[in-house]
Amino acid sequence: MIDQHSKYLFEMENVIKRFGRHKVLDTINLRIETGKTTVIIGPSGCGKTVLLKHLILLIRPDKGQIIFDGARIDELGEAQLIPVRRRCGFLFQAGALFDSQTVAQNVAFPLSLHTRLPEHSIAELVEEKLALVGLAHLGDRLPAELSGGQQKRVALARAIALAPDVILYDEPTTGLDPIRADTINELILKLQRELKITSVVVTHDMNSAYKIADRIVMLDRGKIVADGAPDQIRNSPAPAVQRFIQGRSEALDHPSPDEDKGHADLPVPDRR
Repeated sequence: MIDQHSKYLFEMENVIKRFGRHKVLDTINLRIETGKTTVIIGPSGCGKTVLLKHLILLIRPDKGQIIFDGARIDELGEAQLIPVRRRCGFLFQAGALFDSQTVAQNVAFPLSLHTRLPEHSIAELVEEKLALVGLAHLGDRLPAELSGGQQKRVALARAIALAPDVILYDEPTTGLDPIRADTINELILKLQRELKITSVVVTHDMNSAYKIADRIVMLDRGKIVADGAPDQIRNSPAPAVQRFIQGRSEALDHPSPDEDKGHADLPVPDRR
């Protein structure tokens, strides 16, 4: 378990990632505070999901270091990463449920894969996790029989099955109407409040970001261009930030002459 006196759960130091000739992450330095919710925003293609996957080495950096709970992990092999990944839940954008398995079987999957618990104990844990996301009565359903919001909640129940220290969310409210999206937001807050889980959330949904975040980090063209509390981001004077959070389309593909100056003026706290 995490040392409760450790301030940072994840640290990225000078991380660079290229795909071909395109530099997706450009010298990223970022620390994720234990027990807090960090939200990562930014335009499509700026590297948000790539950054998220680096945290548990689903993608590995070309340069730089990834540190988890005080220990460097980017040099570990796949077998050595298993204990790290067991402490991390990942909610994929599309949910990634197994279509041929019931809700209960989907949630039980990581427990069956990573533990030696007897079937009755797994069944009890599955019921507990489904109850936590408000779906205790749907264990025998198939994913196709559920709404999009219910599928997301099942995926979340599976993500917390192993009682992780951290959950990584990739666009958790995408494709949901505002009411169902807010249900997911409330679940994220509930998990942090009741289970003290650290959360890292990639989203385009600014309503969600403002509601759940302790801290918002904005990426643009592979770099961190803003970092602060929700009110700091909301009131940022930087043109690039305001264009993004207000959804003004004239912006991101055609930077104005003052954009680089805007980035330079951004208050970006020391992330080390």
